[in-house]
Amino acid sequence: MQENAVHLLIEMPWRLCLNSVHFQSMTLVAVAILIKNGKILICQRKRNSRYGLKWEFPGGKVENGESVQQCLQRELKEELSIVIGPINKTEVESYNYEDGGRFEVHYCFVRNFDGDLKNNVFEEVRWVSPGELQSLDHLEGNWPIIRKLDERAFEAS
Repeated sequence: MQENAVHLLIEMPWRLCLNSVHFQSMTLVAVAILIKNGKILICQRKRNSRYGLKWEFPGGKVENGESVQQCLQRELKEELSIVIGPINKTEVESYNYEDGGRFEVHYCFVRNFDGDLKNNVFEEVRWVSPGELQSLDHLEGNWPIIRKLDERAFEAS
């Protein structure tokens, strides 16, 4: 029994409770920064959803036993009816929302996908230029990566 407790502390330290302070685990998320013809795809959350009408990159929560690539394949098929090609680059950012949401987001740059893009779950989807991207009302956690993006990230390859 004691060996299992030690294993739990090593493998899942966020479940450790010290002096009534609980460590909440972060939610692992994979999102795609889809780039096409010098523009990037951005999606608006549904009006009645958590963080309603905020703009975000398509993607979602990584499920148990799933890789970031597998998550993106599944999420983008569900959300946009597309199948992505290889991930060209990944950047990772963490963000803690005031309402308690804690997220580790893998931003995956993707330039190739197959299928006709179809909005299956969002209020709206748009291909935007770098200037337009900066002017939208994004999820707070996405601003660090948005600030890092520049015109070169959008150039057609």
